[in-house]
Amino acid sequence: MKKNVGTFDAIVRFIIAVGIGVLIYREIITGTLAILLGIVAVALLITGLVGWCGIYTLLGIRTCPKK
Repeated sequence: MKKNVGTFDAIVRFIIAVGIGVLIYREIITGTLAILLGIVAVALLITGLVGWCGIYTLLGIRTCPKK
């Protein structure tokens, strides 16, 4: 797997995931929506850490610079 998630993109993913986590923790978001957004937040964290996003691969998107 080649990296297709750039540094800025990874930072934005972390910020969004932490924001969702805070909203769930403070019980601003609850129920089914909290579960779904929690799954999205975990996916954002993992793709940000790994540097590869399957959806980006399918769409041919690359936010990291080519070497």
